[in-house]
This record gives sequence, structure tokens and C-alpha cells, in this order.
Amino acid sequence: MSDSLDRLYQAVLAARDRDPAVSRTAKLFRQGPSKMARKVAEEAMEVVIDAVSDKADGVVRESADLLYNLAVLWAAMGVTPADVWREMDRREVMLGIAEKLPKEKLPKEKSPKSATRPASKPVTPPGKAYGALARRPIVAREGGQLLKRR
Repeated sequence: MSDSLDRLYQAVLAARDRDPAVSRTAKLFRQGPSKMARKVAEEAMEVVIDAVSDKADGVVRESADLLYNLAVLWAAMGVTPADVWREMDRREVMLGIAEKLPKEKLPKEKSPKSATRPASKPVTPPGKAYGALARRPIVAREGGQLLKRR
């Protein structure tokens, strides 16, 4: 999946400066991050509607739209897919899982004050992040409790 998102992201970057009359991506870039964020919310809601309606094919189509709009928003905000994967790795290393947990469980990282970021940051190899901490087993949550893998 990472390769597909990387290709999508690169396609978004390539299209951002095209003519907005012929490129949806370029049009979104001209409209700005606020419009992009609304499109992400709209597509997420369409995924929800299709999921609640038990329409798997609709969930697939709308998820593709959601990923596209996320890639556009990421590009506008200077976020790369590698940034997102690093966050997933950080959560797995720190918490033993790659799913979302309550915010108070995640240690805060200082973010740069500048809105500009380098195009790509080096990826820390799994198990090498956070000093001596080793990657913990992935666990599931039930009733808000973490389950230890035995």
C-alpha cells in the first residue's frame, strides 16, 4: 500500500501546477487547504454512509476518493506519506499497536514552527527508534483495555 500511496502522492505533486481548467488537482491547489480539508471530510462521510448501508463496493470507491483527497491535502501542507508511516511506526514502537489510541497515551513531539518541511525525511528503521526500545507485539483493544499478546 505504501508504494501505491507514494505513486499517488507523486502524481498529485506533478499535477499541482497544471491548468486548473483541466486538472482537478490543480483546481484544488488553487482553492487552498480549507477547501481540501472540506473535500477530505466529504469523502470520509461518503465512506461512512456506504459502510452503514453495507455497500462494500461503495466503500472501496469512496475510500479511493478519500485517499486521493488526503494526498492532495498532505502535499499542500508539506506532509509526505513517509511522515504518516513514521507516525504509525512511532505508535507501534511506543504502544505496541498501530491503531489510534487516546491522545493522552501518545507522547507529544515538538513540531517545527515553520510551515515548510523538507520534501522527504529519512525513515528510521523499525526497532531503531526511541533508543533501546524494541518493537512490542501488536495487540488489540477490547472495551478500552489493551490486551497483551501471550
